[in-house]
Amino acid sequence: MKITRADLYQVEVPLIPPIAKYFPKIYDITLCRLQTDEGLEGIGESAIYTLTPQGRAQLEAKAQSYVGQDPLALDPFAQPDFFTCALLDIAGQAYGLPMHRFFGPKVRDKVPVSYWSCPMEPRETAAEAEAGARLGFTNHKLKARSWNIVETVRLMKEATGPEYTVGVDPNTEFRLVHTATRLAAELEPFGTVANFEDPVLKENLDWYRLLREKTSIPIALHIGVPQGARPCRGSDVLKALKAECIDYVNLGGTAREIKSAAAVAEAAEVPCWVQMGGVCLAVMAAYSVQVQCTIPNATLPCDELPFVRVADVLGGSLVREGDHFIVPQGPGLGVKLDMKVVEKYRVA
Repeated sequence: MKITRADLYQVEVPLIPPIAKYFPKIYDITLCRLQTDEGLEGIGESAIYTLTPQGRAQLEAKAQSYVGQDPLALDPFAQPDFFTCALLDIAGQAYGLPMHRFFGPKVRDKVPVSYWSCPMEPRETAAEAEAGARLGFTNHKLKARSWNIVETVRLMKEATGPEYTVGVDPNTEFRLVHTATRLAAELEPFGTVANFEDPVLKENLDWYRLLREKTSIPIALHIGVPQGARPCRGSDVLKALKAECIDYVNLGGTAREIKSAAAVAEAAEVPCWVQMGGVCLAVMAAYSVQVQCTIPNATLPCDELPFVRVADVLGGSLVREGDHFIVPQGPGLGVKLDMKVVEKYRVA
């Protein structure tokens, strides 16, 4: 078998209107499609959101380097994760295996996922929570701000009821322990806050331990970012565990990084959730789901959010039922590009 063609598609699928109001253009995403002389196609998605002309040229050169090679003779895990997915997709189809078989035994048939919104005015966020609840979500990942988070959660609870929980992620905007402690005390009575993620500055893990001692709200750290832009290291998880500063951990990075880091957390019986792409398209979400279904302690709702875009590049082949993605059964990634959608939103 030989790879006969390698195509890259840079696409800009707009965000849904409530989010586009604040982020009219969040970033372009690049998709790849590798085709073989036996009629197999492998796809992948890059989470490298902003490509310079030089970066684009390098990515194109890497894609073209696969042409003429046998995809089954390549080590997919020695490639950039963008292409790892596409090569595993081809291998899975060639051998009749769903992709998750390359990552270990499957431990679940569906993967939990959160709804999501960017920083908004409280009533706008409450309206989005109501929309999320109507779609079947039970958890809402919220980019929080200290000046309105309490009012926001109050209105969200009024709009959705007590069963709809909120993951509060201020991206360290609460900054200091005394601020986070005060806000936690005001939020605890609502009974709907599922966790505080990165509530204070991350330079000092002792602050996280101190905050953890002062609130019943679970404390989480976000370690790593999508596709290795900042590595997700098991050693960072181990450091947090030794500091006794977390109840949960959010893992971002490549598939192999996430598997390794999650194993460290699992050894300490710490649950995790995964963010391989975040505000991604459905190709990355499908890849993440194939990985997550093999991670025993990935029991918390993930941050893969293709549903906050106005169109689906997979044409619905990655199925979401309420607050869970259904794990595609393959072979390979188990989904296909909808090229009409890709071409409609293609920018390069």
